[in-house]
Amino acid sequence: MIRTNPISMGIFYLVMGMLFTYLAINSAENGIFTFPTILLMLIATFDIGVAIRMFSIANKIKKNQQKKK
Repeated sequence: MIRTNPISMGIFYLVMGMLFTYLAINSAENGIFTFPTILLMLIATFDIGVAIRMFSIANKIKKNQQKKK
């Protein structure tokens, strides 16, 4: 079983959030409150939130490992 690093997952979700933010900005030509723009903004918000959570988990793991030493 392969275990993924929370830092690499956080970077992945942060990049995806930035990509969806870019796509939402580009799709806002017809207005901000169109369905595709709102959907892209929601996906970007979710991705950035998961990235922040992954970085905080990595920080907690690092602190726990330092306590054990």
